[in-house]
Amino acid sequence: MLYAGADYSPSKDNKRLTTQLNRIYECMKDGKWRTLSEIAYITDAPESSVSAQLRNLRKERFGGHTVERKSRGQREKGLFEYQLILNNT
Repeated sequence: MLYAGADYSPSKDNKRLTTQLNRIYECMKDGKWRTLSEIAYITDAPESSVSAQLRNLRKERFGGHTVERKSRGQREKGLFEYQLILNNT
């Protein structure tokens, strides 16, 4: 099973999640820093899904990539941006 979760159904969700993961990967593979909102806008995916898929990209079965995170602006406001660093091994 590629994905997990209480409501996950491989027959219903696998294609959608794989397509979504690929869109997010294509968006982020350039190494630019982006917020969840920016990634969601570019990929037409909900922010919560973007966050989950970024976590997936860290997993070995999805490439074992590095996802960096840093605050954008005043940290007290809680806005973060993310950068994908490709695992080229």
